[in-house]
Amino acid sequence: MRALPDQRFIITTLGITQIFAWGSTFYLPAALAPLITSDTGWPYDLTVGGVSVGLLVAGLASSRVGRLIAENGGRPILTSGALLLAAGLLGIGTAPSLGWYLVAWVVVGFGMSASLYDAAFSTLGRIYGSRSRTAITAVTLFGGFASTVCWPLSAFLAARVGWRGACLTYAAIQIAVALPIHLLALPTLTATETSTPNEGRPPVHLHRDEYATFGLLAAVLTLGASVLSIIGTQLLPLLTARGFGMSAAVAFGAIVGPSQVGARVIELLIGYRYDPVWTIVASATLVAVAALMLMFGFPIVALAIALYGAGNGIGSVARGTVPLALFGADRYPVLMGRLGFPLLIAMALSPYFAGLAFQNGGPDLTLALVTTIALVNVFLVAVLRSMTWRK
Repeated sequence: MRALPDQRFIITTLGITQIFAWGSTFYLPAALAPLITSDTGWPYDLTVGGVSVGLLVAGLASSRVGRLIAENGGRPILTSGALLLAAGLLGIGTAPSLGWYLVAWVVVGFGMSASLYDAAFSTLGRIYGSRSRTAITAVTLFGGFASTVCWPLSAFLAARVGWRGACLTYAAIQIAVALPIHLLALPTLTATETSTPNEGRPPVHLHRDEYATFGLLAAVLTLGASVLSIIGTQLLPLLTARGFGMSAAVAFGAIVGPSQVGARVIELLIGYRYDPVWTIVASATLVAVAALMLMFGFPIVALAIALYGAGNGIGSVARGTVPLALFGADRYPVLMGRLGFPLLIAMALSPYFAGLAFQNGGPDLTLALVTTIALVNVFLVAVLRSMTWRK
């Protein structure tokens, strides 16, 4: 077994690539969709829907990606992800038609499956095994700055070189920054190298008594992703429909990022002292409290949004650390891929159903939907905690 690479170096390099992987995919339409629609005349909903296409493809590919990382390590997968993102962004930036644009998002989706958190977490698990928790948390700190870095960067690029030039610039960043980082910084692992003993059992095997736990964890993470996707796409419309001006709504929305990062810092500093399952308990509880406050019109809106941001922030950490704690390092990359399938599909579809709720029932129905999902998730998390209780 070779010496493991320094965690600080791997965290920093993977963190940098996560910022641009998220910023040039999931957060791209929020900054560029109005400009794309204005320039091309394509329908706004279909333009924004490009990211849903990408997430659907990413979800379908996630299981295969997890298995490949388990077999070969993350270096070749993340390298391929950077190339696919570059190709997809090149396609978006040169798209002559809406059909071309959506097909380019299919390519981006394959890149997302091999570039975003699930692939990064699996790579860390493959390198460091059971010692990955701190590294996973630290990488999410970088990822939390994706919108903070890339929304202003997208606006700057769009003002200077147009939306097409912005997409081409992000494609160049994938080639000039992410690709060499993945090639040079990540270690080369073979299928026979692992940081933890395999004990001779198949790396994807789940014991009979583990299926219920795995299914329950998948449901919890999927519902959490649904709330994230709904709030991420509907927060500003919800606030403006409740009577806030756009500038105030944007100011409230800006609270989410610092709250996410702040909660992740706390998790990084003290999380090692307790079972990772408690992280997901805290995440679901904070999100549910925030949803109730928003639904019933709690007067301090900033507090509700801060609680939501904190809950979502540590929820991303739990997404990586809880499967590792429950099922071990040997099976971690493959199981992360399996968990990514329903999670990414939910992120793709939830905004559509939330949009229908908003269209037919306004902010009250939308917030009622979010609150119901959040409360169901609290119940499921309580069941998960009771099933995994360690005396």
